[in-house]
Parts: sequence; C-alpha cells; structure tokens
Amino acid sequence: MSNKLTSDHSVANTDLDEAPPLTEADWQRAVHRVGLQPVTTAKTQVTIPLDADVLAWLAEQANTEDYPTLINGALRDTMREHRLEERIRRVIREELHAR
Repeated sequence: MSNKLTSDHSVANTDLDEAPPLTEADWQRAVHRVGLQPVTTAKTQVTIPLDADVLAWLAEQANTEDYPTLINGALRDTMREHRLEERIRRVIREELHAR
C-alpha cells in the first residue's frame, strides 16, 4: 500500500509501515503538548525546608517514586484544584449577578 492523494485531497490507503523512521533530530524538535498547549518539561532545582512530619509522610508515600517526583505531583494536583475552584467560583458569581 502507499499514501495516495485522492481527488478530494484526502489520503487513501495509508500504510504506516511506509512512514520514514524517526531520527534523533525529529525527537529533539518534538513538542510535548497537553490539550494542544505546549508543556515545558524543564525542571528548576529548588531547596525548601520541610517539617520532619512532612518528610516522614513523604518517605512512607514514596515507595517506588523519588521525593522530587512525589512533591511535584502533589503541587501540580493542588495547582489544578485551585484553578478549578477559582473557575467554579467565578461562574457562580457571574450567574448570581446575572439574576
């Protein structure tokens, strides 16, 4: 099979086996996206003091994950929840003022 452009400009008989192999340069140009929005994968090194009980809890939770991954995930979840909460509050305020 081959990729052939039909009269309506759609691709017919696409066979992915004929796609060229991805090179390292292709992977370097790739953009990680979530919901069509580019997501940076760069990390910034920080040092923060943690309470002993928080550190003990993290040690319990991090059976297979390392601390930075666990902390980053917890902070990201909190960030998403905060955005959602703010959005819900704004919609409720707008609905109340519209009445």
